[in-house]
Amino acid sequence: MKADLPANEQARLAALESYRILDTAPEQAYDDIVAIAAFICGTPIATVTLVDAKRQWFKSQTGLTSREGAREHAFCAHTILDVNLMEVPDASQDTRFANNPLVLGDPHIRFYAGAPLVTPDGLSLGSVCVIDREPRHLSDAQKSALERLAHLTMNNLELRRVSAEFASATANLKTLSGMLPICAWCKEIRDDSGYWQSVEKYVSEHTNAEFSHGMCPTCQEKMLADIKR
Repeated sequence: MKADLPANEQARLAALESYRILDTAPEQAYDDIVAIAAFICGTPIATVTLVDAKRQWFKSQTGLTSREGAREHAFCAHTILDVNLMEVPDASQDTRFANNPLVLGDPHIRFYAGAPLVTPDGLSLGSVCVIDREPRHLSDAQKSALERLAHLTMNNLELRRVSAEFASATANLKTLSGMLPICAWCKEIRDDSGYWQSVEKYVSEHTNAEFSHGMCPTCQEKMLADIKR
């Protein structure tokens, strides 16, 4: 059974895009999370999955060779409909998945458990999931560990997003430092070549600031007094 689209699908996809994670190369941090998930839950398959508009994409996986699959067949497409862990003890007996190609064929899924990757705004982007070819249940301790790994994954994604935004904001940043030789009378600044230029020109060339000219109250009063005289 194909999963319904979340009610917040457009906001969810926009959030997913903001993390700039899709189709990136493997990273040790996510590979470690997958390895720990598989070890704790005792499963041959585990993934960090992100659900895009038409596919599920694996940032990391163990026990699988593919990096992505069709969203219409994805168990994780059902997981993102909620913010709580989803467990499927036996997919062959679950009406949502009994006829799923991933159950009837390779990798012959029987057991699935996925902890959603939830943003600070409450949007589910994907999951940390574990898969087995035999029916089973997770213990409460295993469920808790899987949820904690999902939180850790989301923290890594948040750090990635904030770092990318900071790098973008500072890519062209220029700063002024040291002592500036400035004329006490006309306020022009002497550059490194010995030429004098206006404050506006100097600052524009050495920073990303733009000027918007106006008049302060003190100068307004002085100007009005000169006009009256």
